[in-house]
Amino acid sequence: MQVIITDARLSKSRAFNLSGAKLLLSLLGLSVALMLVSAGLYHWVFLKGAREGWPIIGSLVRLVVKDEFAQRDRYLRENIEVLAKKLGEMQAKMLQLESLGERVSGLAGVNPSEIKLKPGQGGLLLEGRPITLEELDAGLDALDVLATQRSDAMTVMESRLFEQKIKKMMVPTQIPVQNASLGSVFGWRIDPITGRSALHTGLDFPAETGTPIYSAAGGMVVTEEFHFQYGNMIEVDHGNNLITRYAHASRVMVKKGDLIKRGQKIAEVGTSGRSTGPHLHFEVLVQGVPQDPQKFLNAGRAIPGAQMAQSKAPIAQR
Repeated sequence: MQVIITDARLSKSRAFNLSGAKLLLSLLGLSVALMLVSAGLYHWVFLKGAREGWPIIGSLVRLVVKDEFAQRDRYLRENIEVLAKKLGEMQAKMLQLESLGERVSGLAGVNPSEIKLKPGQGGLLLEGRPITLEELDAGLDALDVLATQRSDAMTVMESRLFEQKIKKMMVPTQIPVQNASLGSVFGWRIDPITGRSALHTGLDFPAETGTPIYSAAGGMVVTEEFHFQYGNMIEVDHGNNLITRYAHASRVMVKKGDLIKRGQKIAEVGTSGRSTGPHLHFEVLVQGVPQDPQKFLNAGRAIPGAQMAQSKAPIAQR
């Protein structure tokens, strides 16, 4: 293809030969240029009309903006409804936690009024009218306050339950000698050495020398010595003026000042001191007054031998 350009003023002509490829590229470039010019012109006219309020352009702008706001409002509404439903579910679960907290408070011995529990509140009402963003925000704030309150209440109950567990661990309810029958029980009896009536202030557990002796509860060793009657003796303070005594041991594994836990091995059975055979003499003292250890042990778990029935053979007694 040949294109001739003539300049009338200069009386000159210039010819251009365009091949198929060059012609196609020229047309493509011209099309792109026209598109850019059209887009720029449209943009300029649209912005100028929108700023100056031209009737047609202004109407188009209002329609576009209105549709955009409608879509945004619809999206926001859908999300608010979803969040409101989630909030309602969370409030329902909070009510379940409140019911659970009331049951646990009974186990912990806590009066709900002591921890200032407020009555539960219902969830957001989703029927009849749409929920506003302000109502959703208020519901979230209320749920946050309620969750904090429930957390504080649970902390109080946890503390009370832990305190009860500690107190239980400090009460001598574990048998100090495992799988041992019971010899002499607490009370008046005929002393095996003097033959006279005397108060037996503890329980005797006959066992072979070297049998482990376990602490009946957690506490602190306050005495570890040789006593002329009790032999190798250990006394453990469990707090609240409660002390357990372990006598006639052949070997002692703890010393004064040691902190021990329930079930810890503290000594081994022997026949030291005033004894007629290897056994453990076990006492419980409250404010220095001997108590029947069987009451404490029976409060723990079942004792081998049908409620610790007394053995007929008066062996290994002090």
